[in-house]
Amino acid sequence: MNKSELIADLKTLILEVCDKPAPSDGFQDEELLFGPTARLGLDSLDALQLSMALQKKYGVRLADSKETRRVLSSVNNLADYLLSLPPK
Repeated sequence: MNKSELIADLKTLILEVCDKPAPSDGFQDEELLFGPTARLGLDSLDALQLSMALQKKYGVRLADSKETRRVLSSVNNLADYLLSLPPK
C-alpha cells in the first residue's frame, strides 16, 4: 500500500471509529485531529478507540503517551509512522 492509499484508508477509519461526520470539504493530511482548534475535535476517548482500531487492523500498539500524541496528531504523522514500521 502506498502512502496516498494508506492516508485515504486512515481517514475513513478515523471517521468510522470516532463516529464523526466527514467535513463537507474533507480534511487535510496535516490537519490537527485533536484539540480545541481541530475541526474534527477528537478527544481522549476517540484516541483510545482509534488506538484499538489501529491495533486490530494494522497490528500496531502505541507504547507510550508521548509517542501516541505525536503519531495521532495528524493523518500524515500516522501514515508516516505506519510506513516506517518493518513489514509483518
